[in-house]
Amino acid sequence: MDELIFSSATHLAEAIRDKKVSSAEVVDACVRRIEEVNPKLNAVVQLNAETARSQAREADESLARGEIKGPLHGVPMTTKDALDIRGVVTTGGTMGRASRVAREDATTVARLGAAGAIMLGNTNVPELCLAGESDNLIYGRSNNPYDLSRTPGGSSGGEAAIIAAGGSPAGLGSDVAGSIRWPAHCCGIAGIMPTSGRVPRTGHWPPLNGVLDSLFQIGPMARFVEDLALILPVISGVDWRDPHVVPMPLDAPGAVDLKSLRAAFFTDNGVKPPSEDTANAIRAAAKALEDEGVAVEEARPDGIEQTHDIFLALFQADAGASVRDLLEEAGTDETHPLIKRFQEIMGDKPLSAFEFEKLLVRMDEYRAAMLRFMENHDVILCPVNVAPAMAHGTTLGRLPDISYTFQFNLTGWPGAVVRGGTSDDGLPIGIQVVARPWREDVALRVAHHLEGALGGWKRPPI
Repeated sequence: MDELIFSSATHLAEAIRDKKVSSAEVVDACVRRIEEVNPKLNAVVQLNAETARSQAREADESLARGEIKGPLHGVPMTTKDALDIRGVVTTGGTMGRASRVAREDATTVARLGAAGAIMLGNTNVPELCLAGESDNLIYGRSNNPYDLSRTPGGSSGGEAAIIAAGGSPAGLGSDVAGSIRWPAHCCGIAGIMPTSGRVPRTGHWPPLNGVLDSLFQIGPMARFVEDLALILPVISGVDWRDPHVVPMPLDAPGAVDLKSLRAAFFTDNGVKPPSEDTANAIRAAAKALEDEGVAVEEARPDGIEQTHDIFLALFQADAGASVRDLLEEAGTDETHPLIKRFQEIMGDKPLSAFEFEKLLVRMDEYRAAMLRFMENHDVILCPVNVAPAMAHGTTLGRLPDISYTFQFNLTGWPGAVVRGGTSDDGLPIGIQVVARPWREDVALRVAHHLEGALGGWKRPPI
């Protein structure tokens, strides 16, 4: 069974097409693995086992007739409990939606299905997807497969945990403050936040519209970088629902010439310095690129030290009114302590219209400075966080630690994560690989090289 549950989605898709293994066998292996590890991880919150097994049989039958649905034909996947799967309870982690059944698939889920993927179910998130750890009053707390006393991250923490543990080869996360990249780092897997405007968010709850829209993306998560490159084209492109999606070409990572790239790296963003083992992992990644002939320099964009202050101010601007509105919309009366703490951080003094306008100007000035830096660089390497996975219940008290992901939500640039090291206490350390806007191909090509050079995902002890 190990050969099936720890293979890449790319390998599984090829093996199913070549009839070396059936979709039914792969789905059954993943379901059994989920049943084995989920009592400890609490990562999968809705397991759609019988429907998935039925769809796997249908996939095998259609393949026998010579019909291939798409590049993911017969491959099982999962998604976080914020993206609708038709007929499955989808809650966004809040009590008011605890029994809410999705009537139709989210755009990204529908596109995976059209490409042949089989949805096993959905995975745990924090309430409203607004915390760095996955814990809520409906399903409880998810645990890290490398150390059950640590968080797998959030908000796509359940997704990262079950992928790392072999219950699903790949899945979908969403990212407004690092919610793909931070869990990928915590659980030692790969993930990418695409460029703002690349992937439709239709069918995601909660939505994040208006002035904060550009901070919020949906992207793939997997144990292996090759699977990110397989899935991203499937979910990208205009859906005639999300008004912010742009019909931009998506180039293939394999066409990128590493030796032509100019890379910058930094270990300290000026908000909070990382642990020594985190800094060492970044330096090792930079050397791995340099050894391959990439022009590498240690350099940090001017102004990036503003990241935490700008980002926090954006969320504090309405003094938590949008959060209260979401809870009211959901019909939620009782909230998790993480949301209560989040609301405390939001304060009680909303900005005036003039003050908010000045904040938006400051954000644009930050973005302009970052673009000037990228005029002379193709890619940036930096930490995902100041340290590996944190102890449960500690993330909201350490927001500066996560500012390494905030800084690229503000720009809307593509950011991939791949495991590049191991902490002194045996936890994964991710490398953040950020490229110019619309150059996911560059981010994925560099991440793939680092995966090969530094080892990538390693099987957890669970």
